[in-house]
Amino acid sequence: MQITSTSLSALMVGFKAEFQNGIGDAESQYKEVAMDVKSTKGSEVYGWLGKSTRFRKWLGARVIQNLKTHDFTIKNEKYENTVGVDRDDIEDDSLGLYSPLFKQLGQDTANHPDELVFALLKKGFTEKCYDGQYFFDTDHPVTDEDGNEYSVSNMQAGGETPWYLIDNSKALMPIIFQKRRDYAFVAMTKPDDEKVFTDDEYRYGIDARVNAGFGLWQLAFGSKATLNKANYDAAFSAMQSLKGDMGKPLAVTPKILLVSPSDRSAALEMVKAERDANGATNVNKDSTVVVVCPWLA
Repeated sequence: MQITSTSLSALMVGFKAEFQNGIGDAESQYKEVAMDVKSTKGSEVYGWLGKSTRFRKWLGARVIQNLKTHDFTIKNEKYENTVGVDRDDIEDDSLGLYSPLFKQLGQDTANHPDELVFALLKKGFTEKCYDGQYFFDTDHPVTDEDGNEYSVSNMQAGGETPWYLIDNSKALMPIIFQKRRDYAFVAMTKPDDEKVFTDDEYRYGIDARVNAGFGLWQLAFGSKATLNKANYDAAFSAMQSLKGDMGKPLAVTPKILLVSPSDRSAALEMVKAERDANGATNVNKDSTVVVVCPWLA
């Protein structure tokens, strides 16, 4: 192939098509637990996290509910993924060798939010969320109807591989995926580009400014206990019993049972089997949808 601006433009189109094919073929799971939030600056402060109001009978003047504001910030980070194509391969029409690479680049791009979101979820037992407690903790501070503070748990202790119950039916979600600049396909192919000039190499890459942060702990329950009926029932009940500040029922109901590949069989047996281990009717059948996540392995 003769290297000209026209041929390089055509090459860019071909590589980008393979990249888009890779995105289309990728299986992404992060939206099971995270919501997309558009960012407009270097970092975003989520002061509204944890705010809770409730209706009251209107007698006399309105009562303004003064809510506690939290200073929880998610900073955008820059990420890139870049590959080089040798000029000799372009001249020799050996570009078919690169098609799988650019398709993989697309799959990596589609899966990058999964990497960030599920890595953060795994750290939920040791990293803090908006209320200053670990995301999965035994003593999240909540106030009762009289304004008195008490502790609420969204975790079970243990030594097993963690599993999670998630309510992903609300407007808000347990995790925030923040996006300042979307993933973009870029290239350096001009003859006077440094790498082209010095190394006879054309560069193609993806970059973005994004990050993941904790959202509402009330919509997720993390367990390190054995995945069995007793622990599942206790976790399910704990989520459904949650109340927000001032005693407001949150109407949380787990929708998915999120597990690593090692707990796949136990999870399917928990919510898909007709009968439990004792031969009785499985009352938890179809109570949640099993999501097996390889990013939790």
